[in-house]
Amino acid sequence: MSIHTKISGIILILFFNLGLIINDTYAASGDVSLYTPFTKISVPPGESIDYIIDVKNNSSETRNVNISVSSMPGGWNYTLKSGGWNIKQLSILPGEKKSLSFKVEVPLKVNKGNYVIKIIAEGFDVLPVVVNVSEQGTFKTEFTTDQANMEGHSKSTFTYKAKLKNQTAEKQLYSLRSETPQGWTVIFKPDYKQATSVEIEPNASKDISIEIKAPEFIETGTYKIPVTASTNSTSASLDLEVVITGTYEIELTTPKGLLNTSIKAGADKRIELLIKNTGTAELNNIKLTVSKPMNWDVVFEPETIDKLVVGSSTKVFSTIKADKKAIAGDYAATITASTPEVSSKASFRISVKTPLLWGWIGILIILAALGSVFYLFRKYGRR
Repeated sequence: MSIHTKISGIILILFFNLGLIINDTYAASGDVSLYTPFTKISVPPGESIDYIIDVKNNSSETRNVNISVSSMPGGWNYTLKSGGWNIKQLSILPGEKKSLSFKVEVPLKVNKGNYVIKIIAEGFDVLPVVVNVSEQGTFKTEFTTDQANMEGHSKSTFTYKAKLKNQTAEKQLYSLRSETPQGWTVIFKPDYKQATSVEIEPNASKDISIEIKAPEFIETGTYKIPVTASTNSTSASLDLEVVITGTYEIELTTPKGLLNTSIKAGADKRIELLIKNTGTAELNNIKLTVSKPMNWDVVFEPETIDKLVVGSSTKVFSTIKADKKAIAGDYAATITASTPEVSSKASFRISVKTPLLWGWIGILIILAALGSVFYLFRKYGRR
């Protein structure tokens, strides 16, 4: 037998044995199958994917199936669970199926592209899934808000709702600060509590309330308020905008500036008041109220002023009626002129005088008392 004949025989035997192996493998692989409806998913960096994978026994015998994962990219994490347990093997009855949870955690620092991961039922089936990372991963911080511009008057409190996201792989302690012109006040409130720093877990975020107050005598205009969250390794900034529409100021006084008067018990007194708009914004719906002594009456003419333009003033008359039983002395009444934005108070000192009739009656009573004493003294004094 020639050497070529021997070699040909050996090759035939090898192919025959290989064919048997392949047939056995395919026969075995048909016994158990893996299935998930989501074979390609697109996610951003830092996202988690939860696959539900069915493992089905198509044979007439109970199968013990070893489950493993291959081709997992470096730096990625995963878990395989069934019934709440981490598993490596499943035992499946004939014609039945088991479900397992396959959770993949995509890291924050990852390149954009497609990644193929294989779930293997060893000796039976291989299920490839594709994770499409939709954008280039970064090691950064995000500081965002849905409403960066607010408008109001100078005495308003401007409250912004922001979100600070830690897109790094480590816990970060962020310092919160702002760069504002002199006189401005900026308060940070993570978790609704005032603070100057906040700690955030990896790939987590926190809602932060930012309260801004303008200086007292700020001019009308638009102001930029930059705020920053920073650590030693990462930082993010947010530019907020405050639009001041005007300064609301009101002054309540009298034409001569006098805040005292006199009145008789039970009588009326008409007082002229002066209301001034000393701000830079128009005043609307000005109402007058009073804090007065008990049983006194105060009436305003008019009670409400619809509008008062910048730099102007208007007169209001107040009629005060003292209690008819008021005794002589000083009383206080506080008048307030107010709008929804601002108010001004004026405290009046009112002196009550006894009516002249009561004065004469008092004198007569005194004289009568003296006459009675004199009469008694003359009548009984000599005895």
